Amino acid sequence: MIRSLISCAVAGLLGYTATRAVLSSKLRGHRKVVRTNHAGREVSLVEGPAVSAGLVAGSLLIEAPRQRAASLLVTTVSGSLGAVDDFCESGDSKGLRGHLSALAHGRITTGGLKVIGIPVASIAAATILRTGSRGHGPVPSNAKSGDQNWLGSTVDVVVTGGVIAGTANLFNLLDLRPGRALKAGLLTLAFMPHQHGLTWTPGAAIAGSAAAAWPDDLGGAVMLGDTGANALGAALGTILAENSTGKQRAVLLSGLVGLTLLSEKVSFTSIIESTPGLREIDAFGREVV
Repeated sequence: MIRSLISCAVAGLLGYTATRAVLSSKLRGHRKVVRTNHAGREVSLVEGPAVSAGLVAGSLLIEAPRQRAASLLVTTVSGSLGAVDDFCESGDSKGLRGHLSALAHGRITTGGLKVIGIPVASIAAATILRTGSRGHGPVPSNAKSGDQNWLGSTVDVVVTGGVIAGTANLFNLLDLRPGRALKAGLLTLAFMPHQHGLTWTPGAAIAGSAAAAWPDDLGGAVMLGDTGANALGAALGTILAENSTGKQRAVLLSGLVGLTLLSEKVSFTSIIESTPGLREIDAFGREVV
């Protein structure tokens, strides 16, 4: 228990320190990272690399080797592919439907790379989480007599990967107003069930990174962009996937798929702004409207 508490504290400190270090760097004002936000104000995309760095730094302290490897893999890949989309964007396709349409016509866009790359990394991370000492491997030792178990394990890997990839995508959809994605991340951490071996250290890394970015994000000076939102969502998705039963993961995946499809039809911002409670939480602490 004491070791877990120390790991948790150090992970939070590493997440905070790494995030603040990148936020305070010369990269912040570089012309290639400056964009115009929804309010017509110039903001820096440096928060994305900063939060990604904090999440990776803090995740190094995760005690369970498989969870640590899975978290580092999917957070790094999701953040890196988000950075490609943020800073090397190609094509004018928008949204999941637009990226899939471009891929169907043989056009590879930076957004399309995310559509392919993040799910692949998520399945790889899910395989790490579900295989090995737990006995949940996709290929059982006695395949002839365990075909049904093999099928169930394979489905669980796919569902687990779907939860991780779906959460990464959902947080990208939320990053449309200052502080919204950070608040969603912290609320998710606050209301999920906690086990010290599974959630404390990775949760502390997320909390530390979010705390470091909070003032600048809520002030409208920086934004997560795809880099930070995808990395944050992937890190949270890994915790959710590891801290849930198979049935809970199936329910989570269904909800994530439903929200993704809903986002193609309606604006999350319009729903939030028209819903009492959500509207006030969303606006809390924000300096830029």
